Amino acid sequence: MSYILHYAPDNASLVVRLALEQLGVPYRCELVDRGTNAQKSEKYKALNPNGLIPTLETDQGVLFETAAILLWLADRHGGLGPSKDEAERGDFLKWLFFVSNTIHPCLRRLFYPEQYIGPDPTHQAALRAHARDALQTHHAKLNTLAASGHAWCAGQVPSALDFYIAGSLRWPAIYPADQKRDWHNIANYPALQDMCLRLEGLPSTHALIKAEGMNATPFTAPETPTPPEGSAI
Repeated sequence: MSYILHYAPDNASLVVRLALEQLGVPYRCELVDRGTNAQKSEKYKALNPNGLIPTLETDQGVLFETAAILLWLADRHGGLGPSKDEAERGDFLKWLFFVSNTIHPCLRRLFYPEQYIGPDPTHQAALRAHARDALQTHHAKLNTLAASGHAWCAGQVPSALDFYIAGSLRWPAIYPADQKRDWHNIANYPALQDMCLRLEGLPSTHALIKAEGMNATPFTAPETPTPPEGSAI
């Protein structure tokens, strides 16, 4: 079948789009319009009861949660990381889920502090400061990993982990729009910067740029996108 990716521009769905493009499998996209809060609609929640993006429709059922989708695609099609019988499979999985379970929630606290700590601006500022400090620590760990020579992280063949890391580096460089972002500089993570430079040369990234209205350097020097449909984060 042709997969159906339910997406919004510059959301976590971009990681899944990169994976689908890299695999070269047939898929089409359906916009989840965040401008109208479509992710919370009953129609969308019938697919993804958590009301989050992305969701992927497959011939084996509906998938949600970014890391779960990536892992399912890697196991079904290969080419996005070590297979189940390879020795480094466990290492790949622990870092994939580190990005999913530790870094991604930290980004959400940075972008949407009111969802976690309420309307008080002082409390929100404190939560954002904590998230910024944590992200710098987490990205430094990933930089060490990227420099360590594993084929499945910053190697010559891009992996699902690479795509997820690239997204995690992109978003805090441009969001939230009303906050200072001088704390985040990809040059502080040279191994990750080199990885992102390689990713920007891929046909899969070029397809992402065209589809979601991004600039030519979406990971190393990102700018706010101008998508042809929908609204970004």
